[in-house]
Amino acid sequence: MTSPAATGDREKVVSKLPGWLRQNLKVRAAQHGIEIQTAVEQGISAWIDLASAREPIDTAGADSFATFLPEGQWETFRAVASDRRVSLIQGLAQSVQLWLDTTPAPDIERPTITRRIVVCNQKGGVGKTAITAGLGEALAEDSNTLHPVRVAKALTAALRASATHTSEEGPDQNPLEIESLPGPGLRVLLVDFDPQCHLTNQLGGTPLPMDGDSLTNHMAGDPKGDLRDLIVSVDDDTFDGRLHLLPACHDAFLLDVRLSAVRAREAALERALTPLESDYDVIIVDCPPSLGLSMDAAAYYGRRRDGERPGQSGALIVVQAEDSSADAYDLLTHQIEDLRNDLALDLDYLGIVVNLYDGRRGYIATSSLQGWVDIKDPRVVGLVSDLKEQKEAVRMKQPLLSYAPTSQQAISMRALAREIS
Repeated sequence: MTSPAATGDREKVVSKLPGWLRQNLKVRAAQHGIEIQTAVEQGISAWIDLASAREPIDTAGADSFATFLPEGQWETFRAVASDRRVSLIQGLAQSVQLWLDTTPAPDIERPTITRRIVVCNQKGGVGKTAITAGLGEALAEDSNTLHPVRVAKALTAALRASATHTSEEGPDQNPLEIESLPGPGLRVLLVDFDPQCHLTNQLGGTPLPMDGDSLTNHMAGDPKGDLRDLIVSVDDDTFDGRLHLLPACHDAFLLDVRLSAVRAREAALERALTPLESDYDVIIVDCPPSLGLSMDAAAYYGRRRDGERPGQSGALIVVQAEDSSADAYDLLTHQIEDLRNDLALDLDYLGIVVNLYDGRRGYIATSSLQGWVDIKDPRVVGLVSDLKEQKEAVRMKQPLLSYAPTSQQAISMRALAREIS
C-alpha cells in the first residue's frame, strides 16, 4: 500500500520483508554509506527492468517494512508484479535481493603501511590498557555487522557539553549522537609492552614465563624462537581471528637494563615487530608508565615512515581530567620532543584521550577537561566516561566490546577508532 505521507518528491510505502533480508539490506546500505530508501529504489528499478521474475524468495515470517520511494515508482512496481503474477511482498523481496546481489560489500580498506599506534603516558592508573584494548577491539569488529557508534561530528559538541555537565547520566546518554555503522574489520595486534602484564590479564591471556621467550628477548637480540609463536587470538567468537595479543612477560622490568647494551637501542622494538607487520593492518602498543629507554623505543616505532600519510601512526596519549595527568603529560611531550629533535623523527601525535571522565566530580573535572580541549595540538580525539562496564569486563577477563557491546564506553571506543582513522 501507499501512504499519503511524503518527504520531498517521495511517498511513503508500507509493505513487508523477512527480518533476515531487512537486516542484510540495512548492513549493505550502511557499508556503502547510502540510505535504505535509495537502495530499495535502485533494487525496484532494476527488478522492473528484468525480462521476467527471479527465483522466489522465502518470505515466511515477513513483517512490516516502510520506506520512501519516488512518486509513481510503487504504482509501476505493482503493475509489473501483477503482470508477473507475484505478490507485492514477493516482488519487493526479489527487488531487495537483486540489489544485494548486484551491490556486493566493499573491500576492507587496508593501509598500505601497517599502522603503529603507541598508547602512552608515564603516569600509571589513567587507563592506557583499557584504551589500548578498546581501540583494538573497535578496529577489529565485523564489517558485516552494525555496531552503535558515536558519530565523529558530535565529538566537539559532546566535549563542550561535558565541560559544563554534572548530571549522573552525562552527555553519553544522548541518543541523537549515535548511529549504527559496520565495523572496520581490520587485522589488529595488541602488544602488551608493560611488565605489569595488565593488558594480558585483562583479555584473559597468560603472562609469558620468565624462563621462556618474550618480546624483551627479541628486543635485546637474544630470541629463543619465532615471535609469532607467542601470539594468541582474542575472542574468536566476536572478532573471528582478526584480534591478536602478544602477551607480556615480567622480564620486561629488566628491559631498560638490557637495552643499554644494545646498539641502536631506540630501534629495538621496531626490529622485533617488523617481521609481524605483514600479518596486520594495525599494531597497538600498550606502553609502561615509564620515561626510560623502553618509551624511547616505543616512540621510535610509532614514527612516520617514508610514504606514510601523516596521522596514520604515532602517539596516542591517555589522560584523566585532573591535575596530575597534566604534569605527566608535560614530561611525556618533552621526551617526545627531545626524540624528534635528537633523531630527526617525524613522530605524529594522534591525539589525547580523556579517560575515566565523570562530570559529577564538579569543577575539578570540568575545568580540567576544558584545559585538555584548549590544547588544540594535539587535540582531544576521545572522551570515555567512568562507568561500570569496563571494570566488569576486566573482572570477567573479557574484551569490553564483546562483554558490553552496546555500553556507552563501547560506543566511545568505536568513536575513538573512527576519529583517528
